[in-house]
Amino acid sequence: MKTTKLYTRAQLTVLACLTLISSHAWAQISQEKQHVLDWLSKPEVVERFGCISDAIWSYAELGLQEYKSSVLLTKTLEEEGFSVEPGLADMPTCFVASYGSGKPVVGILAEYDALPMISQKARVHKQQAVVPGAPGHGCGHNIMGTAAIATAIAVKQAIEKYDFEGTVKVFGSPAEEMLVSRPYMVRAGLFEGVDAVINNHASSGFNTGYGIKGSALYSVIFTFEGKTSHSAGSPWSGRSALDAVEIMNVATNYLREHLKFTHRMHYVILEGGEAPNVVPDKASVWYFLRNSDQRLKAMYERVLNCAKGAALATGTELVEVRVIAAIHQSHHNKALAELVNKNIELIGMPEWTDEEHAFARALQREMGQEEKGMPTKTSGIKKPQEVFTGGASSDHGDVTLIAPTATIRFPGNVPGARGHHWSTVACGSGSTAWKGLNAGAKAMATSAIDLLTKSEVLKDIRKEFEDYSKTHPYESFLPADAKPPLEINEKLMNQYRPLMEAFYAEQ
Repeated sequence: MKTTKLYTRAQLTVLACLTLISSHAWAQISQEKQHVLDWLSKPEVVERFGCISDAIWSYAELGLQEYKSSVLLTKTLEEEGFSVEPGLADMPTCFVASYGSGKPVVGILAEYDALPMISQKARVHKQQAVVPGAPGHGCGHNIMGTAAIATAIAVKQAIEKYDFEGTVKVFGSPAEEMLVSRPYMVRAGLFEGVDAVINNHASSGFNTGYGIKGSALYSVIFTFEGKTSHSAGSPWSGRSALDAVEIMNVATNYLREHLKFTHRMHYVILEGGEAPNVVPDKASVWYFLRNSDQRLKAMYERVLNCAKGAALATGTELVEVRVIAAIHQSHHNKALAELVNKNIELIGMPEWTDEEHAFARALQREMGQEEKGMPTKTSGIKKPQEVFTGGASSDHGDVTLIAPTATIRFPGNVPGARGHHWSTVACGSGSTAWKGLNAGAKAMATSAIDLLTKSEVLKDIRKEFEDYSKTHPYESFLPADAKPPLEINEKLMNQYRPLMEAFYAEQ
């Protein structure tokens, strides 16, 4: 793996400063949990998964184009004896990997896609792209996907050694940044029979939470068709599809005044013509619409009416309304979050070196943030918002309505780095990322062991979920004819992948 040689110094730092748990704390836990913690603390294990994470960071593959990333993850799991099913739910980079037998079945969610336009060199506190305009891991999915497989393999080690019943499954979920994979995976029945699910996300803190979080979302492409004509010689003969897109955007921007403060609405024009002197006969615009579960459909219908009105006003046709993703808010299980939080407290925050604190302070200074270095304490369990105000989305929300789910947010990012921004890309490779990955895997693995070995704990979690499901039954927002947009990032990856590979080949 050519990218590994870039991080020899970071590896040595991590191996010298592993995340430690006191012997007193370890004495209070079961032999199965002791085993996963011992295994994940081995220097060669830390290095192995750190190198995998760094490799995926360097691939920086956009949603549904994560071919190298998914192959690296699945091959690692196969080498450890997992049964892997690739190419599921009509997505070539989607997979499910399983180990064990019988009940209970514990799912671990894995993400590994990058974001466009935010290429950045690792551990550099000023903006310096690897390849200008190329993708980068601005949400930590390289660390998250790797932490998920490290967790599953650690649990597999315990199942082998102590011969207990149960199954661990890794759900390889592509294109989370596009909010695509999980609704299609649920529709394909991939989560049937799963008793509980552990999600994870890179962060600057170390915590979990319960209740409703985030926004539900529709991701929709509106396409208009008109008639070409000479823009100067006979514009009256043409019907501009671009006019329709622009009038739709004007209408939706006026609509904002009459929507609840919880809504979010943003768009990009995908296609608007080839040349100014030819009236565009085809144009399309891609919208993200966000709101609460209860208000999302009504918001979508109003935006759809804006599109229909724009077509009528311009004499064009609204020829396609393509819903490529439609997701729920996240409904996290309190009992599972409380279990997870106990294990987060058991693991504790990693110990950071002076060099790691110095990098954090330099990045914080560059970002105009308080120069306080890396975090030193876990941040507890987060309670639900008293008032929903809107915000970001995650397509694991659909999973939370299928099985009890909690999310572990583990450290590694510098406090003050922005999500979906070069500053987060800079944090995603090297020693702090390795330590955060290791801490997150330990918290997930110990939680999975509890779910597999403590029937009374899982029973309480399932009881809460089943009671909640009576008032929050799952209904997919995804239209029956919707298909994953396999082509949407293909052109960009074909453009940038060779350039990124050439850069790392020279290092």
